[in-house]
Amino acid sequence: MGSYDYVRRRSREVNIGGIPLGGDNPVRIQSMTNTSTMDTEGSVAQCRRIAEAGADYVRLTAQGVREAENIGVVRRLLRDAGTDVPLVADIHFNPKAAFAAAVVTDKVRINPGNFVDPGRTFKKLEYTDEEYAAELKRIEDAFVPFLDTCRRHGTAIRIGVNHGSLSDRIMSRYGDTPAGMVESAMEFLRVAVRHDFYDIVISIKASNVTVMVETVRRLVDAMDNEGMDFPLHLGVTEAGDGEDGRIKSAVGIGTLLAEGIGDTIRVSLSEAPENEIPVAAALVDYISRRSDAAPIECGVTDASCTYMPERRPSDNCGGVGGDSPAVVVNRLEAVLDDYVPVDAATPAASWLPELKNNPGKPVVITTSHVNRPGSILAAAHIMAAAGMTHPVIPMIDYGDAEFDEVALMASADFGCMILNGLRDGLWIKSSRLSDEELMRVSLGILQATRLRISRTEYIACPGCGRTLFDLQSTLKAVKEATSHLKGLKIGVMGCIVNGPGEMADADYGYVGAASGHVSLYKGKTCVEKNIPQEEAIPRLVELIKSCGDWKDA
Repeated sequence: MGSYDYVRRRSREVNIGGIPLGGDNPVRIQSMTNTSTMDTEGSVAQCRRIAEAGADYVRLTAQGVREAENIGVVRRLLRDAGTDVPLVADIHFNPKAAFAAAVVTDKVRINPGNFVDPGRTFKKLEYTDEEYAAELKRIEDAFVPFLDTCRRHGTAIRIGVNHGSLSDRIMSRYGDTPAGMVESAMEFLRVAVRHDFYDIVISIKASNVTVMVETVRRLVDAMDNEGMDFPLHLGVTEAGDGEDGRIKSAVGIGTLLAEGIGDTIRVSLSEAPENEIPVAAALVDYISRRSDAAPIECGVTDASCTYMPERRPSDNCGGVGGDSPAVVVNRLEAVLDDYVPVDAATPAASWLPELKNNPGKPVVITTSHVNRPGSILAAAHIMAAAGMTHPVIPMIDYGDAEFDEVALMASADFGCMILNGLRDGLWIKSSRLSDEELMRVSLGILQATRLRISRTEYIACPGCGRTLFDLQSTLKAVKEATSHLKGLKIGVMGCIVNGPGEMADADYGYVGAASGHVSLYKGKTCVEKNIPQEEAIPRLVELIKSCGDWKDA
């Protein structure tokens, strides 16, 4: 975190169906339908609900030319009904569908991992420098005609990199890494710049929050180094549903928004898509309140400023700090009776002497500054510059806010601090919430940042027109069968487009294979293919038992 103040990254403006993003425009909010794109009536109705909920853009999947052309029909019917929300076509594996969509939609999303390259196969491939260069030339030859088509029709492009769908070519040189994800995007951006096409939005997503944050930070740096200022779309893929999905999304998206990164966002939930909009709007509103905040007086920079800062070095004071797991200050886990309080909103000279006199105590940092994470991080870095290694526990009191508000605000605040190196623990206060509720939020944040795994984590996609089963009811059923298994990660994915890749670090996976059929995974390996859906959950349970990971409730 180079600066403690909230300052929006300056990006170029891109017009999408009359609603521009980037530049001086507010952070735009979007969602995606989960209807079949060929269900014209259902897609129109869902687009209207999403727009009425407050979305600026709506995305629909287009598996083929037929679906792409039908998005144009949906668009026309929406306009006839007085709904002018811009529509975005989502393309995987089928460049012909991308060309067709460019004629009838406002923006086309392509995935560089499968626009030209074949889909990811998890095979180790070797490329000579000459072969790699030839592949880059093949990308340019295929991409330039698409740019020309979009230019003629005034259609914007979103280059959307997903962690789960990197090409084997990228994997061969970079592996399954943030650097590889960034390069996958940059290859296409360089082609666009060479051919003077700038109506592009870029997204780079992962279901693992730490990977997503690190990758976006890397992408911003890579673009800056090459003089690019394309606007950014943010999202945590496969976040799941309910409380966990909201916490996970707020941790990732909120961290980057707090750093001034992001021009449009989607909170991807395994729920009705219109449910995503108020969550996204609340998150944007919460972060944007910092625009008029007073500057944070610090005088030092973050010496550990990297794409993903390591844990701030600290001493172990009674099980807090050092190599100890992050603690939750709560009557249900850890009560701090003896600590040094620091108000980060006051001059450092007023509290540094007390810290020097109490080297063996944890420090609890609070602040009244509007930009609470920035203020607390600044105080922690002042301590580091003074050579102090006390454990640091950030504490924020959210007053009488409701549970959903506290969960969203705390996830954005503490996620930002954790992902900038403050990993000794956290202390969330609220007069309205019980200790149990505060504990749930705290553990959810620690799980989202992968500091502590305290419950089953579900890596579940939000669903789209490619989804091969009722995702919401299926996820509920999988949870009912497995939620007592502490510490496992289980993927529930609607189709194979991103499924196996996005859940690559999951222990087990439940993936749509064909209509009415499911494939089961152990890690990255498919162990049972095309199981009838009615048999899939019992077979998943059997698989978990056979691998020794089952425990009775």
